[in-house]
Amino acid sequence: MIFAVKTDIAEPRAKTFTFMAQKTMYGGKTIAAGDTIYLFASESEGGAGLVARGVVTSAQPVAKKRGIARQTPRVSIAVKRTALARRPLGRADLKPFADWDDGRAQTELNFKFYRQATNKIVGLSDEAAAFLAGYF
Repeated sequence: MIFAVKTDIAEPRAKTFTFMAQKTMYGGKTIAAGDTIYLFASESEGGAGLVARGVVTSAQPVAKKRGIARQTPRVSIAVKRTALARRPLGRADLKPFADWDDGRAQTELNFKFYRQATNKIVGLSDEAAAFLAGYF
């Protein structure tokens, strides 16, 4: 499966990344070593949107906290960068795609990342992954 993460990325050109205790949604909790992942630098934290593609080198689920009934699964991952984005793709580019039922890759990305603007790891459809591949 192909994944994407939107989070604070201090150095988008780094060769490796470690993301600790990231929220997971839309199938993100199934991420595993060897999976392809697209990295989005969170614009809420000064990032520029899509910055890189990589391969997950490790993925470890984070234990749930005791006494809390409802918790979003979290995963810590390490990623090796395999490519830098050749052109930008961010919230402003995806915002016009808000017809949640149109089946477009841009709409899927807008829905998964920006409908709830929290940082997270998400699973992607084949269409969304093919769309993102065009940025490399």
